[in-house]
Amino acid sequence: MYRTRVLLVVSAFLFTSPVVAQDWSVFRGPSGDGVSEYKNLPIEWGVDKNVFWAVELPGDGWSSPVVVDDQVIVTSAVAQQPTAEKSAYDLVVVAYSLKTGKALWNTKVFVQPETAPRIHQKNSHASPTPVVHKGRVYVHFGHQGTACLSLKGELIWKTVAVEYKPVHGNGGTPIIVNDTMVFSIDGAATTQVVALELATGNVRWVFDRESDAPRKFSFSTPALIEVEGKQQIVSPGSDVVHGIDARTGKMIWKVKYDGYSVIPKPIYRNGLLYVCTSYNTPWIYCIDPTGNGDITDTHVKWSHQKQVPHTPSIIVHEGMIFMVSDRGIGSCLDANTGDVVWQERIGGNYSASPILANGLIYLQSEQGDATVIEASRNFKVVAKNTFGERTLASYGVANGALLIRTSEKLYCIRN
Repeated sequence: MYRTRVLLVVSAFLFTSPVVAQDWSVFRGPSGDGVSEYKNLPIEWGVDKNVFWAVELPGDGWSSPVVVDDQVIVTSAVAQQPTAEKSAYDLVVVAYSLKTGKALWNTKVFVQPETAPRIHQKNSHASPTPVVHKGRVYVHFGHQGTACLSLKGELIWKTVAVEYKPVHGNGGTPIIVNDTMVFSIDGAATTQVVALELATGNVRWVFDRESDAPRKFSFSTPALIEVEGKQQIVSPGSDVVHGIDARTGKMIWKVKYDGYSVIPKPIYRNGLLYVCTSYNTPWIYCIDPTGNGDITDTHVKWSHQKQVPHTPSIIVHEGMIFMVSDRGIGSCLDANTGDVVWQERIGGNYSASPILANGLIYLQSEQGDATVIEASRNFKVVAKNTFGERTLASYGVANGALLIRTSEKLYCIRN
């Protein structure tokens, strides 16, 4: 068991509240779009302000915290030889009490050998976010494998469903689709979307992108949407985004573009799909996903290139798109036309995806600086906060609380 140290604990009864909303049990929240129903989240915090508790995390990782009932769950990679130039890693899942920050359980799922491929300097060996569904915790470590645990940390199954060679490590998070979990594996040569059965970890289907992109690697999290009564899985990869039949794993449509190392998760709102293309020059595409086959020339409603993020996902709210570029330029676009409403320098560098709560957009820079702005057609900064600790993980959300993972600690912030 790895030791954690609770730095600050306040009475647990403060968490009682009549507010009811879904658990933040998946990457970007219950709807997968970064939107929270809570209206009581803090807007100001710092090392000595509104820190409800903080714990030191074992190892390294950039998976975002998820919250179910009283549990906050993250993954981490713990070096077996921390001082060695190359080390094997224990890939672990760790749960903490939302009320107190106390470590509840810590389960080693895989051992990554010291011969594993190198990762990008911004990546970690534990970057995909856990998914909690119907009392089970699903974790994904890319080419190292996928596993299912109970909410007590008991291992139910684990598998290396598809072996492939990664580039820069792992990144994209699985999503739950009925009785399966779906994720993309876009590596050095393999470009596939895979569905595993939740009950067993067995492969249900595999979709092959048949990519001819010169750089095939990407890291995006898929999105589940419903179009004309039919479930589609939207999965961006290098040079192409696919709409896939959720039941059969067969292609419905595709849109081609010029992009690789694609990271942002697609967003679907009011019949329109928004996809970012990442490197080298990121674009955002607005797509009507009602077509069949190659719909590049027929169903792209608009595209926009200026100050689009390579890494953070976007927010869509009340006919507006809110986004922040990796270099700290915030933008608001008209969601129907792509026209720029405003564009302002926020500062810092960004990898974490923003969230929306109570009409406010929460941004988190890699330097540990947070900026809260109004989600409106007029740019207005409401608050600026800092921990001064590096962070690439996105926010977790609970009733009245924000969960922030830094390179050193996991913080619970509340008023």
